[in-house]
Amino acid sequence: MGRLLLSLSRPTNSIAAAAHPSYEAGDELALLRREFPDFDGRIAGRSVLEYGCGAGYQAVAMGRIGANNVVGVDPHEGARTQASALTAVAGLSDRVTFVPSVSPAHHGRFDVVVSQNAMEHFDDPAASLAEMHACLRPGGTALITFGPPWFAPYGSHMHFFTRVPWVNLLFPENVVLKVRAFYRQDGATRYEQVEQGLNRMTVRRFETLVAGAGFKFVRRHYTAVRNLRPLTTLPAIRELFVNQVTADLRRPTT
Repeated sequence: MGRLLLSLSRPTNSIAAAAHPSYEAGDELALLRREFPDFDGRIAGRSVLEYGCGAGYQAVAMGRIGANNVVGVDPHEGARTQASALTAVAGLSDRVTFVPSVSPAHHGRFDVVVSQNAMEHFDDPAASLAEMHACLRPGGTALITFGPPWFAPYGSHMHFFTRVPWVNLLFPENVVLKVRAFYRQDGATRYEQVEQGLNRMTVRRFETLVAGAGFKFVRRHYTAVRNLRPLTTLPAIRELFVNQVTADLRRPTT
């Protein structure tokens, strides 16, 4: 099976946009604005926590559109260093800061939590959602969007070397990771060990974790492969065709 997958593999970015919705040129908030049409208005004048901020592009952009203050959370020191440098260049160091993790000092402090394309990478997504909930003021909102989830055509995030959809379902894990080793020499032998990690997040699991964290869904939106939206309403098969998961959540006031 390894030889078969290797024959179907080659470095490529040609399907990356379809597999993992990204940003429009020059607009770091494009995905968030698309998934949350009133995004700018919900950020302006608010205290914002970006959970999984990476190199800080979205955090800085939120500072620019008028967030009162933004705290970006990311455990990777290199990402935070880059983010801090970007913030300094933008002249926003007084309002945009970065930390490796949240602490009790952050609890109940924020109006809005934002998480973009990170939910499928958290080592412990249940704990991450619990932290988001704890950091919000009562009545605060969490704006979460991520994709592709695990059972989507490219949910394994292996599209950088193979065009095979559902490769994680069609081939055993050890086969996929052995072929991946031709393109990424990081020693990963499990999906959880790849760069940024993959926690095999499904739509159903996400919904269950949200409820367990104490959030209430205000709105949920699932983007389907090739915009085949009716497929997202069929529980038996939706996991195979949902490309992007978006949730507008609220922390109850009581």
